[in-house]
Order: sequence, then structure tokens, then C-alpha cells
Amino acid sequence: MSLHEQLYRWTAEQDLAPPQARQLWALSGLDQPPRDVLERLRLGAAGLAAGLLGLGVMMWVAANWGELPRAARFGLLQGLLASTLLGAWARPAWRGAFGLLALLSLGGLLALFGQTYPTGADAWQLFALWAALALPLCWGARSELVWTPWVLVMVTAIGLWMHAHVGFRWTVTTSTLRVHACGFVALALLCAAMALKPATPGVQPWAWRAAVLLGVISLSATALGGLFEREVQPQFGLGLAVLAGGLAAAWHWREVYALSAQALALDTLLLCGLARAMLEGQHGEPLGTLLVLGLAAAGLLTLSVQLILRRTRAAAVSPEVTP
Repeated sequence: MSLHEQLYRWTAEQDLAPPQARQLWALSGLDQPPRDVLERLRLGAAGLAAGLLGLGVMMWVAANWGELPRAARFGLLQGLLASTLLGAWARPAWRGAFGLLALLSLGGLLALFGQTYPTGADAWQLFALWAALALPLCWGARSELVWTPWVLVMVTAIGLWMHAHVGFRWTVTTSTLRVHACGFVALALLCAAMALKPATPGVQPWAWRAAVLLGVISLSATALGGLFEREVQPQFGLGLAVLAGGLAAAWHWREVYALSAQALALDTLLLCGLARAMLEGQHGEPLGTLLVLGLAAAGLLTLSVQLILRRTRAAAVSPEVTP
């Protein structure tokens, strides 16, 4: 039951007079606008403007590739990068937007260099260099507008690194276990780094949430790839173990977001593993098997939700453990 419904119910049950009902609603604060709505709108508008401006400049350079000389291409992107860094230093209130624009400009400049002077480097090296060069920028900007796309760049670099070191194939085999294990460790370290970085005052930890979500998606996709091979590969068991460890850590620190994402991924892997075990080698109509799988999915989801809600309520009652 929502707070609105509870207030209507209490007003009716207690037979409150109109002045008392208005006083109750005033105390609840539901008739007041959110305190940080303007700040969120400013942050969102600044991020959208910076993203559109940065992407627009790079697309303009690409559209006029033949007409622009080499010096003009580099000069335009270098000037944009320098001006955004100067703006981030001079205007602290706009540091997040200027930092995002600088991050995009740096990526465009690296891409331009790679196209103009082919070095034969793999794609993951470009993204890794982009992330490494942008790390001081993110640390100086101290804004989720900069950290969140940096996480996307870093996750892309890790994914391309795994793809390159398994022979530029998306197959999941025993021979590639070491590569995938290193990738899982890198994703876990990224999540830990985003959890330990200085928080942006008054802003939700979007960079940490992005790292958790993208890490869980990458790990789950690799584990499912190992499950659906001709023979189940060890990446499936490794994925289950990593998710179990992440759930234990999130349970200890009472992180509802991480608990929810990892619980959903673990339920999906367990259900897919059960489906393979029940459907493999089966002949005839699998209606009974599908019914069992549906009941198992509902049971797993219900159990996960109940455990997360119980842990959340326990955190609200005794908040002595904080991350």
C-alpha cells in the first residue's frame, strides 16, 4: 500500500475533520515538490547538451572528411578538448558537463589518430588508452556525468580484450577459461573501484550502478555461452561462483541494487541450467517439463524478492552496517 492510500485510509478511519486532514497531508510532505528536482533537471540537461555537442562535432568532422585537411581535423578536435578542459577548470559549476564533453573529445581525437596513422593495434587497446588518459579527468571532475561513460568505455575495453585473446571468436571453451577468468576479475575490480571512489554530493552513484549492471550482463552472457555449448564448459560454473560471491558481498553491505541485479542473473543461470538438464535428450511433448520450469522460475523469483525485502527491512531497522 502506498503512502497516499495509507493517508486516505487513516483519514477515513479516524474521521478527521478537514483542518486535521490538511495538517496530516502537510506533515507527510506529499504535497510538496521534490527538493532536488531542479538539480536533477540541470544535471540531465547539462549531460544531454554536452553529449549532443561532442557527438555533433565528431560527426561533422566525419561528414566533411574529404574536404577538411589533416591539420584542420586534428586542430578542431584538439581545440575542442583544450577548451573543454579549460572550461572545467574555470567553471566548477559546469565541471560535469565540460568533463563529459572533454571525455568525448578525447575519444574522437584517439579515433582520428588511429584512422589517420594506422598502427595495427587492436580495438581494445584504443579503448584502454582512452580510459587510461581520461582517468585523471574523471578524478578531477568528481562528477557522475563523467564517471558513468568512463565505466562504459572501460567495460568495452575489457570485453574487446577478451574477444581478442580468445582468437576473435565468441565461443566459450575450456581453452579460453583463463581469459574469461581474467575478464571476470577485471569487471569485479571495476565494480569495487566505483564503490570506493569519492561520491558526488547529492547525486546517485550512477557510475557504480552502471559498472554492476554491465558487469553482470557480461558475466551472465559468458556463463550462458558456456552452458549452451555441446558440453557444459567451466565458464558456467565460474559465473555461478562469481555471482554467489558478489551476492554475499552485497548481502553483507546491504546494497539493494547489487542484490537485485545479481539475484536476477543467478536465478536466470540456475533456471537455464535446470532447463538444459531436463530437456537434454528428451523426446515427445515437453509440456510437463515446461510446467516444472515455470514453477521453478516463479519459486526462484519469489524467494529472491522475499530475501531482498527482508534484508532491506533489516537495514532500515538496524543501519549500523554501512558501505
